[in-house]
Amino acid sequence: MDSLLDFTNQTVLITGAASGFGKLIAEGLAQRGAKLVLGDVNEAAIESLAAKLRSEGREAVAQMCNVALEEDCQRLVATAVDTFGRLDIAVNNAGISHDFTPFEEIEQSVWTRQWEVNVNGVQYGMKHQIAQMKRQGSGNILNLSSMAGIGAAPGIAAYGAAKHAVVGLTKSAAAELGAVNIRVNAACPFFTLTPMVAESSIAVQKGVAAAESVLSRGCVMKRLGQPDEVANAMILLLSPANTYMTGQCIAINGGALSL
Repeated sequence: MDSLLDFTNQTVLITGAASGFGKLIAEGLAQRGAKLVLGDVNEAAIESLAAKLRSEGREAVAQMCNVALEEDCQRLVATAVDTFGRLDIAVNNAGISHDFTPFEEIEQSVWTRQWEVNVNGVQYGMKHQIAQMKRQGSGNILNLSSMAGIGAAPGIAAYGAAKHAVVGLTKSAAAELGAVNIRVNAACPFFTLTPMVAESSIAVQKGVAAAESVLSRGCVMKRLGQPDEVANAMILLLSPANTYMTGQCIAINGGALSL
């Protein structure tokens, strides 16, 4: 196997792994030899995915994980160490969006929930992942931000604010940890045809095709991303051979323009 994509014996923790990017990354890394620790709030779905991977001869364990709870994030890291002895890679992928809403009409509960899941969930995960990686002397963390985290996010300001915070966490951690051989980067996808987009209010009201037409405005490729396109780019960022990249927030966006 090409060393750029050889994850043999790498222990990889993925949150939000039951669907979307998380599931695709889990399946892609399993095929490339990784040992997987999969977390999601959907316990049945995550157990099903782990069982499927094991039936294919892969090494995978699943655990219910609500990233808004620090103790769940801590337990997921402990499961990785107890099961496989170490934690090489962590993908803080779990997150939520919210309906398109004018800024002044966003309810406080929406702002609070965005922070609980999209920001605290990443911070809690990183806190315990970093502690373990420091004990090992190495590690690789990839956080899921968004184009909304590196530019304007009209209509989804609460989500955008949370994803900007993920970028801040990523850059600050990378600056702290570079000298101890722990790399921290973020992936920043444009709108992608994941369940989160397909089930959004605009897609429900207008249909997925009409939603794609609206959401892809400003994208030079004139379409939304496919989930596997984004997941493949994230796998490339995670490559064990990608050893000199840290503190980067990489747009995966089909050339989308942003303020």
